[in-house]
Amino acid sequence: MQQQVSVLTLGVADLARSRRFYVDGFGWQPIFQNEDIVFYQMNGFVLGTWLETSLSADMGRKLVKPGAFAMGHNVPARNDVQPTMDILVKAGGRLLKAPTEPPHGGFTGYVTDPDDHAWEIAWNPAWVISPSGLVTFGL
Repeated sequence: MQQQVSVLTLGVADLARSRRFYVDGFGWQPIFQNEDIVFYQMNGFVLGTWLETSLSADMGRKLVKPGAFAMGHNVPARNDVQPTMDILVKAGGRLLKAPTEPPHGGFTGYVTDPDDHAWEIAWNPAWVISPSGLVTFGL
């Protein structure tokens, strides 16, 4: 089986509020949207933000609240971490952890989107980010 992720879908309480965070914060442009969902084309997969009630009905189960995972957004330079986090907070996010230098290197902090999904904003000098934004794990 190919090692890849096609779609990551996040349940959200308010689609317009969520859209503001991803469009005004990250600067991402939707590729599709309707009254229930917004899709964003990422590098090699699609991110969806779907109304919690609709996502729950589609899966046939009650949704669990976020917290057991974090998504990551790597930036090309150390000096990009704090400004990126500031923009995300201004767009409706919430600061979880101010940027620090972890023992393994780099510079990283955490914010949440308006629905409490955690995003790590990170710079890692060993990870290569291509001009198109693809991140390659390196040591």
